[in-house]
Amino acid sequence: MAIRFQRENRIFTLDTAHTSYQMKVDAYGFLLHLYYGGRVYGNMDYLLTCYDRGFSGNPADVGNDRTYSLDALPQEYPVMGVGDFRNSALIVRNADGSECCDLRYIGHEIKKGKYGLPGLPAVYADAAKAQTLEIYLEDKVSGLRVTLLYGVLEDADIITRSVVIENRGNRSVTVEKAASACLDFVTGNFDIISFYGRHTMERNLQRQEIGHGTYAIGSRRGASSHQYNPAVILAERRATEESGSCYGLVFVYSGNFLCETEKDQYDQTRVLMGLPSDLFHYPLEPGENLTVPETIMCYSAQGLGTLSACFHDCIREHLCRGKFKEAPRPILLNSWEAAYFTFDGQTILKLAKSTAELGIDMLVMDDGWFGKREDDNSGLGDWQVNEKKLGCTLRELTQKVNAEGVKFGIWIEPEMVSEDSELYRKHPDWVLRIPGREPVRSRNQLVLDFSRKDVRDYIFEQICVMLDQGNIEYVKWDMNRSVVDVFSGEIPQGKVTYQYVLGVYDFLERLLEKYPNILIEGCCGGGGRFDAGMLYYTPQIWCSDNTDALDRLRIQYGTSFFYPASTVCSHVSAVPNHQTGRSVSLHTRGVVAMAGAFGYELDPEKLSEEEKEAVREQVRQYKGWEKLIREGTYYRLTNPFTETSVAWMFVSEKKERALVSVVLLEMHGNMTVSYVKMRGLDDTAVYRDAESGRRYYGADLMEAGLPMPVELKEYPAYQIELVRED
Repeated sequence: MAIRFQRENRIFTLDTAHTSYQMKVDAYGFLLHLYYGGRVYGNMDYLLTCYDRGFSGNPADVGNDRTYSLDALPQEYPVMGVGDFRNSALIVRNADGSECCDLRYIGHEIKKGKYGLPGLPAVYADAAKAQTLEIYLEDKVSGLRVTLLYGVLEDADIITRSVVIENRGNRSVTVEKAASACLDFVTGNFDIISFYGRHTMERNLQRQEIGHGTYAIGSRRGASSHQYNPAVILAERRATEESGSCYGLVFVYSGNFLCETEKDQYDQTRVLMGLPSDLFHYPLEPGENLTVPETIMCYSAQGLGTLSACFHDCIREHLCRGKFKEAPRPILLNSWEAAYFTFDGQTILKLAKSTAELGIDMLVMDDGWFGKREDDNSGLGDWQVNEKKLGCTLRELTQKVNAEGVKFGIWIEPEMVSEDSELYRKHPDWVLRIPGREPVRSRNQLVLDFSRKDVRDYIFEQICVMLDQGNIEYVKWDMNRSVVDVFSGEIPQGKVTYQYVLGVYDFLERLLEKYPNILIEGCCGGGGRFDAGMLYYTPQIWCSDNTDALDRLRIQYGTSFFYPASTVCSHVSAVPNHQTGRSVSLHTRGVVAMAGAFGYELDPEKLSEEEKEAVREQVRQYKGWEKLIREGTYYRLTNPFTETSVAWMFVSEKKERALVSVVLLEMHGNMTVSYVKMRGLDDTAVYRDAESGRRYYGADLMEAGLPMPVELKEYPAYQIELVRED
């Protein structure tokens, strides 16, 4: 059994294939955290120590025992108001204004299968491959019931956590902060690895020592954000890609979040992941409840690479859903960088013809096809096809594109509205806007109040009318501004940001149910909502609006620590690049873009015949490697932030095939040689280079590496396909 409870000492043990997680209900009913790490077999309560700590309070239950303090003991779900002065997982304001919640154990239940979360995305698994533990805690004074949810996917080495907070009292309470996961470590010196960025430069890796005090990342932007990804790693100081202990936490949510790490006065470390206190004050009337979004946790004793592989498998197999979860993704050409807003129906048909000639599967018509939409200042919310601009109906355009042998997709931004739109003129009360104040504009658009069902229903109906007009097989869902004016006329203000995200999820769920054969790609100005929550609904996400190949190396490197290549949309764009002005060879751009779901952002008519033939070859190559890239184990071979070459590889499950990709970042006079050491191969097997025919032992490639050619050109790139010879 993955979950065990010892009644005599009230210890819970959660075991996966390689890890153990343990906690204990003590004599006073407090739930104390004992251990999380590599597999253990005994009771870990011997790790608890109690001393008389100055200025650390003692619960009334312990009488004159000054050695017992929650300010020093490791806890499973720490709360404010019981003498623990460290960061709290839960802060509750009671009806009398006090901020206090004293949670004690009252029971538990072990269930087959993995719990689900109504209205929220969550990891799922077959009943035979997962178990759920529910632990019930209660504050007797207020009547607040807190249910801690643990999902254990034993074979996957994954433990998930969520929390349900229910008001069973007779007076209202307000939840001011709520985490879904807390980890307390009584020993250890850790680094915190987080992923920061900005629009067009997301998920840069940052690794720093956890010192005394609090280090926090999060979002107040209404989306998980370009600035900080809702996923972190705690790693021992010496942990590398291939060795050392590390813990990963991924928040399965697409809105505001808070992750805090703290080293306390006794050199103990606490990490929290969940909902923030900013813009969140969630009132619970008697009988109401709040579900805190899920956190996925994983531990690896074999370094960061193994940790990433566990998260990749979990997200790909237990979070992504639907027809395209395991299906080959179409190679697409998006019209945005080819035409921006200045297109008509003939432009789209020319692109379709060029797309077909290059062997590309799909054409996507991006922003500008609806309403009065000639630039980004108007038209959002009016999801009626601009037939005058297209010169025909959407059905006719789709048929003409399909007649070229190309699939058709379309771009939408359902959460937004332009002030210059028919929708806003009819329903100005449908936006998030603070009464009596002018709105904060961004991209000259406002945010629709998706916490309201009537607003969602109207937009959903308009989108469905459009989708029903033709054979549309792909939708790109975008969101191009942050949420600032957080106010709704329909619900209490402290609920708005949370209910907004649930509204987005509700819309997406309905869209998937109605159109199961449409591939939905997530986007938020590129990578501003690249999170596990969105991947539950959209199996791939536009990684960044930055299509520059060299910048993408860093962006895709940071993304790879948690998210599998199958979820990463990466395209070849025109040069000079539209975001950086940099020119990189078509070959190098192709190598970089083949690290995920592949496509193009350019006008094929501007390519030379030689370049067109190179694109055809890229398409042929990618289709031959697509399954390996989508399903293979991903290895980071170098670090683009510290090394002069960037290398990564995919290895098939049975290690019979591998694809190695390398980009050289620097070129100097009398250049030194770069040697790339590979990983994941069979030591004693012989691998043949599919292009050169040369043969190598797997161990030789992993221990000594392979030298890259020295060529007198800028940013050369190489792809090496290795095939095992039996």
